[in-house]
Amino acid sequence: MLDAILRFFRRVFSAAGRGAGLAVAWLVWPFMAARGWYSHRSWMIKGPLLAFIVLFVGLYGYFFWQTQVWSSFDPDFVEEYRLSERTAPAGQEIAAPAPAASGTQAAGGQQCQSSAIVDVVADMIDVNVNQNAWISSMLLYRLGLFGIDWDHTPFLDNKASFQRGVNQAVRRTSVELVDTLARVRGTSGINNDLQDARNNLQFDEYSWYFGLSPFGPKTPTPSYYRAAIDSFRKFNTDLAACRATFDSRADNLVQFVDRIANDLGSTSAILRERSEHYNAGWFDTRADDRFWFAYGQLYGYYAILSAAGADFSQVIRERNLGPLWTETLEQFRSALRIQPAIISNGREDGWIMPTHLATMGFYILRVRSNLVEVRSVLDR
Repeated sequence: MLDAILRFFRRVFSAAGRGAGLAVAWLVWPFMAARGWYSHRSWMIKGPLLAFIVLFVGLYGYFFWQTQVWSSFDPDFVEEYRLSERTAPAGQEIAAPAPAASGTQAAGGQQCQSSAIVDVVADMIDVNVNQNAWISSMLLYRLGLFGIDWDHTPFLDNKASFQRGVNQAVRRTSVELVDTLARVRGTSGINNDLQDARNNLQFDEYSWYFGLSPFGPKTPTPSYYRAAIDSFRKFNTDLAACRATFDSRADNLVQFVDRIANDLGSTSAILRERSEHYNAGWFDTRADDRFWFAYGQLYGYYAILSAAGADFSQVIRERNLGPLWTETLEQFRSALRIQPAIISNGREDGWIMPTHLATMGFYILRVRSNLVEVRSVLDR
């Protein structure tokens, strides 16, 4: 009896060994065949082919590195601005600096408080396109994985989705800056620098140096976003010199908060739709880009609303909004602590695979609820 059992397991292991050998041979055979073919070719063929292989490996190595290394990623980067030390809301005239040690007065003229919102927005764009590569317009990202869109695979798309989420928050803010925040009750003219920044940020997120529709060379996406950075910083320079306007009224803050709440509500609906109709757990190839887009959006709005707390400090103080505003920012920060290595979209009542999309959707609804409450207090 024991001998029969041993013979059975020997046959099983022998079959498994033969199967593994065949699998390895099947995988290695194309490379061995290519090596044999390559070794019999002349250098007229070998040279260009070798150059192509080196270029191919180099491009994919660079692409892999850029998608996996997230430079300057820090949910708490707003702490570097020392927003609590600002003594005046954006656009308000402030005291001139003390005379220099030599006894000469520092650069004269009026001085106004620059906008923390504009500073934060410009710096987030800078991180997206200067300190990191803008993944969505890279050639290999456009080509996809054997023609499959990277967003439809579980690979190498998380950073691109995160960047687009941040960009969504930046775009929304640029619109509000042009339409309301940098105008006096809608009667003053539109600031040209902010208008240029908004127009550049509306540019297609996926453009490379060459396109098919329309056919021909193009200006890539990062170039437009870099131009937006310059426009934002020029506006803030003019604002600091009292040559531009930032209207930090309560009704402007109401509208700004309302727009952000609506934007987050739209993202919550996207997460809900994916979570309810697709429950493939770790095998849902679209769950990761949905999650990281929402995460990037929260990352951007957390920084922007932190800056808005400084730009609208007088309104927040007069309406006794301080505790509620702080609680709202804490809700954002709690959501940003969720950073799973692998995104899973399991059933909400499942016990094996987690449901990260539902969790993120829950945090977004908590944040949105706080924003709605902030709006109701400001409306009283």
